[in-house]
Amino acid sequence: MANRCAIIGVGQTAYKTKRLDVSMAGLLREAARRALEDAQLTWKDIDAVVVGKAPDLFEGVMMPETFLAEALGAAGKPIMRVHTAGSVGGSTAIVAAGLIQGGVHDRVLTIAWEKQSESNATWALTVNSPFTTSLVVGAGGYFAPHIRAYMRRSGAPDHIGTLVAVKDRQNALKNPWAHLKIPGISREMVESTPMLWEPIRYLETCPSSDGACAMVLASEDAAKKAPAPPAWVHGTSMRSEPMQFAGRDTVSPQGGKDAAADVYRQAGISDPRRELDCAEVYVPFSWYEPMWLENLGFCGESEGWKLTEAGATALDGDIPWNPSGGVLSSNPIGASGMIRFAEAALQVRGQAGEHQVDGARRALGHAYGGGAQFFAMWIVGSDKP
Repeated sequence: MANRCAIIGVGQTAYKTKRLDVSMAGLLREAARRALEDAQLTWKDIDAVVVGKAPDLFEGVMMPETFLAEALGAAGKPIMRVHTAGSVGGSTAIVAAGLIQGGVHDRVLTIAWEKQSESNATWALTVNSPFTTSLVVGAGGYFAPHIRAYMRRSGAPDHIGTLVAVKDRQNALKNPWAHLKIPGISREMVESTPMLWEPIRYLETCPSSDGACAMVLASEDAAKKAPAPPAWVHGTSMRSEPMQFAGRDTVSPQGGKDAAADVYRQAGISDPRRELDCAEVYVPFSWYEPMWLENLGFCGESEGWKLTEAGATALDGDIPWNPSGGVLSSNPIGASGMIRFAEAALQVRGQAGEHQVDGARRALGHAYGGGAQFFAMWIVGSDKP
């Protein structure tokens, strides 16, 4: 990268089932204002705006960026939209970072959101023939067979998904923005909930949330004026692959492996479990924690579930995953990836509050989307790269 990029402001909304108190524009402004306040900047200080969200059918509003420019202080300034399905929040942050690294702008506001309460994502995901077979099963119905395939080939016992669900929801109790907060969450509680898509139970899946997340990214010179220590981008990576091709490994997609290898190379990391202090990883169904542990190189094949069972990914483990509660606790789809990136930045800035990992200096942010075919990752650190 030619120029260093820093995260100097982070803003999130409260994540809830329905944010009936604000319009879509109001929701975005809530997150953006908090990011600007964190950076002690005004709308006039921003050079460009990069926005991202999930498919328009998820809300029933086509090309919303065309009417949101004024609400985001982008009138007369460059504004662009990014879209890579569920990974879009991460991809949007990476595109914004590229504008800083390329020397195009000094300060970029990037924001991602979803107001799922205004539409029906499950129906939006159910595309009629001739494009695909209409199953009306949503994302869980698509990914459940992949999870079962992982369990079969890794020998993972049935309770691993439950352990992840309990861990992440316990973490969410420490996060003031989290959507789902379930005091007294336990294995017995999770295991008593209905089976939605075998082997995924109700409390092993993500909620449907309204919410937005924003960040202010800055050049090295602009970061010098920031009121608080920034997080520095040490590496970024995006990869994609077709959803269907002969020999595709849907349990551990090659795109995820390649993206991880690339971002580790940029950050100078050879052993992510030992060299990273925490990770915010896109886990919409609890079983994806052990699956991504393997895909991202934190352990060997068929070893991911053993790390989860041993407590390695707990808040007090040797490599905490999703200290914020993760996607299992808050899921405004378009923003979910950016939340992972922003939470990683908060960790290395020492600003994660009750879910802060002690001594965190380098962290991974991860997002995936589509049929586990789009991947976006960044590594941020407290020191300049």
